[in-house]
Amino acid sequence: MSSEELRIGVYVCHCGTNIAQFVDVPQVTEFARGLPGVALAREYQFMCSDPGQEMIRRDIQEQGLNRVVVASCSPLMHENTFRRACRAAGLNEYLFQMANIREQCSWVTDDKADATEKAKRLVTAAVLRVRHHEPLEAKQVPVNPRVMVVGAGIAGIEAALQIANAGREVVLVEKEASIGGHMAGFDKTFPTLDCAACILTPKMVAVGQHANIRLVTFAEVVEVSGHVGSFKVKVRKRARYVDIDKCNGCGRCWQECLAHTYPAERVLSLAGQPFKTVRFGEPTVRPPVAIPVQTEPSAEAAG
Repeated sequence: MSSEELRIGVYVCHCGTNIAQFVDVPQVTEFARGLPGVALAREYQFMCSDPGQEMIRRDIQEQGLNRVVVASCSPLMHENTFRRACRAAGLNEYLFQMANIREQCSWVTDDKADATEKAKRLVTAAVLRVRHHEPLEAKQVPVNPRVMVVGAGIAGIEAALQIANAGREVVLVEKEASIGGHMAGFDKTFPTLDCAACILTPKMVAVGQHANIRLVTFAEVVEVSGHVGSFKVKVRKRARYVDIDKCNGCGRCWQECLAHTYPAERVLSLAGQPFKTVRFGEPTVRPPVAIPVQTEPSAEAAG
């Protein structure tokens, strides 16, 4: 934090009756005036309105504010609104902090005293936090447009197809030897009872044939590093013992594999509970082989 003198402006919104019905806004505003570093505190009916934003811009320029706190609704709705107001007044937009006293306070209690007390604590937290804000500058950096989708169930397949159809390269990683996930074991889908295979198999084929999708099966993600736009992912591929370039999916290698003395089973589970067991083939019963044994005639038989 820089050594400049902190001059924090606190603005508490009534939001019509959304906040003022259960929060004593004048009391919260008066409380904010006594917080360390606060140069002024005001209340207004609708801080997100043009007059409310103009109040912030004017106070930044005339009162020399270098930090701003607005206690109102959710940052999802109006954080960018107030950041633009700060930027328009010449203050770095990241020297702003918002306290949500509507969704997190007035809308979740019918006790005005408790709501007012919580609003005071939220405003205090915002003021103490904005003291440590530093000015930031947005910049553009190159990003890697490739996308990795982990899990090739129906959701992963659909996501990969949507991204690939938009022109992006997709790496689809699946831990099983085949894609399809749980849906591959279903007969029908809820609630329409449509044929699961009729929905899934065309998408499985589309994934396998799509020019923008690289399918990596029988593999798991073991490490992720980097940052947004430049992730590095390490994937471990398990040994398959099959040349996938020559494989046509006939399944003969599985049936004849000497490593499997008994028919293999695939247990399908949902939420950790097994619900179906799929058996691959039946044990081959081979008849005993008779080995002829030749014996020399005995002396008694010869005599």
